[in-house]
Amino acid sequence: MKTNLKSIIAVLALCFAGTVQAQEPVTLPESAENYDQGFRLGFGANVGYVFDDPYDFSLGADVRLQYDLSKRTSLTLTTGFTNLFIDEDIKDVGFIPVKAGFKGFIWEDRFYLLGEVGAGFAVTNGYDETTLILAPGIGYATKYIDLSLRYEYYNDFLKANGDKGVGQLALRLAYGFRL
Repeated sequence: MKTNLKSIIAVLALCFAGTVQAQEPVTLPESAENYDQGFRLGFGANVGYVFDDPYDFSLGADVRLQYDLSKRTSLTLTTGFTNLFIDEDIKDVGFIPVKAGFKGFIWEDRFYLLGEVGAGFAVTNGYDETTLILAPGIGYATKYIDLSLRYEYYNDFLKANGDKGVGQLALRLAYGFRL
């Protein structure tokens, strides 16, 4: 019985060792091996529909610095200026957003998902609120053009009824290039 058990263990060990030796090492595709990590800079224009009263719509401009970790993943840092327009009786809210994010390409190295989080610093018309910004989005990018659609939520900006929390759906068109 002990001899049979030793024989079975020896056979299993040889089979396992043969399997390990038979496997070939994993190699990256040539395009991934030669991919240069680096920075990109983009300049964008934004227009948005604001869901909450008293705001009508938004316009903005931004600058995005992007660091490519790989061909399909990037870190982003975005700032600029956004203005939430209100009807003629109330002053508009203009703010400077500062957001950090992660961009992951999901299809054909062109379509991506983006998630950003940051702060919005109100700077116009006597407003001095700072708000948390949460901004998930989807987009399409080529070598120079970036078109994206995102939802932005401003945690501390006031609605017409006095509650906090304003959301918008924004479209961004940008020109970008490698640094």
